Amino acid sequence: MTAFSASVAELATDVCLPAGDGPFPAVLIRTPYDRTRHRAEARGWARRGFAAVVQDVRGRFASPGQWHPYTREAADGAAAVRWIRRQPWSDGRLVAAGASYAAHCALVLALDAPEDTRPDAVIAAVPALGPADTAREASGPERLLSRAGWWAAHGDRRDSDESALDKALAADPALLTHLPVSGLPERLGRSLPSWQDLWRHHERGRLVARAAHARTPLLAVGGHHDHFTAETVALWRAWGGPSARLLLGPWGHGLVSAPGPDAAPAHRLNLGELYVRWARRALTGALAPGRHGALALGHTDLWLSAGTDGAPRDQRLRPLHGLTFTADPDRPVRSDDLTAPTGGPPDRCLLVTPPQPRPLDVVGPVRVRLRATAHTPSADWAVRLVALAPEGTAERLAVGVLRREEPAGTATDFTVELGRLARRLRAGTRLRLEIAGHHFPAHARNPHTGDDPVTADRLLVSRREVDPAGVALTLPVLPSRPTPIDPAEEIPR
Repeated sequence: MTAFSASVAELATDVCLPAGDGPFPAVLIRTPYDRTRHRAEARGWARRGFAAVVQDVRGRFASPGQWHPYTREAADGAAAVRWIRRQPWSDGRLVAAGASYAAHCALVLALDAPEDTRPDAVIAAVPALGPADTAREASGPERLLSRAGWWAAHGDRRDSDESALDKALAADPALLTHLPVSGLPERLGRSLPSWQDLWRHHERGRLVARAAHARTPLLAVGGHHDHFTAETVALWRAWGGPSARLLLGPWGHGLVSAPGPDAAPAHRLNLGELYVRWARRALTGALAPGRHGALALGHTDLWLSAGTDGAPRDQRLRPLHGLTFTADPDRPVRSDDLTAPTGGPPDRCLLVTPPQPRPLDVVGPVRVRLRATAHTPSADWAVRLVALAPEGTAERLAVGVLRREEPAGTATDFTVELGRLARRLRAGTRLRLEIAGHHFPAHARNPHTGDDPVTADRLLVSRREVDPAGVALTLPVLPSRPTPIDPAEEIPR
């Protein structure tokens, strides 16, 4: 193998070539997270016959210029592709690959760059589709904790400090409770102008809409416990290229390095080998057309076809506590605590199912229908589903947060989407449904005043009422034991 550094469109770039004379297909990774961290990955691609090109995006680490997230990646990526295709070691074929923000770089190259610079295939893992998509849920509420962590670590700086938010919270555990949310940079003690700009973006779904016009194969990879799972699935469903593959495991944002509590030995895939096999077939036009893929069934060793969905089945619920409760932003229900108090003034409504008489395979979208009342003109409804094992342990299954604005005191019917599940529930498992007004610090607190939660500096208490007859939990349940597949065969087919 041959490795060297170059300046491509003035941006710092490492190149790792396979042994031999070439020419070779190339894989391009453009990252804000330091290209030197990808050297082992680049060597892995090179050992398998790909020229690996890894570049620091503009303004990050060794690349000059100003760092403006999500603004220059199509143009800078196009310049990198033109350079690669002019090199004697390039055979002209190119895979754009990346995870998180680097997946954004790969996707805008495929969807926004000039036609002559677009890649021949795209690997997008846990994709951050754009500022609006990462900042808010599709239903409106702001993703506070994940965005504060990312901007504290990477925003408006040349290098990164992954522990920046943890250190700030250690110094001030109430850091994220201070108002307004827009004032976080001052509390971090550093200039962070892009933090303000983040919240000005409201147009979600631009890349998903553009995906319908894609002309290249896609491999979308995500985790059931990743905060971008819905975006990953939406991208796969919308992709208009000749083929699209989806791989969803029981993982967090770090994929196989961040297994969830439901991960099993069969879910420890070698993603690098799988990416190479898929890329080879994508570049030779050998992939079967259409959308295919594999998803892991948690708490089993099984992988299922990505098109698997259970049949909707309503679950019986018994109210436990809090049909009338108070959503107090000064004492919000926390996203990082599964303790559900049943004494004292209620801060949420709790309902529970009977124990499951037999194992239940839940695969597909989970939703909760509510008839409820908020006595403030703006209200978030945070719904959390928790599995209570027979031995007494609690495990979070799904969460949905919906923002509603209507006249105070109006009883309304609405549905809260809790995302997708792929999980086997053991016999004897009970399901606890929590209905609250906040899910903090994962999501910013609704101030209940009608003001923007990012700039609000005043909070109101919101009285809530839930009609137990109007609550319905719908799970997608497989009617029989599913047919397993092998992801190592399904993804490259």
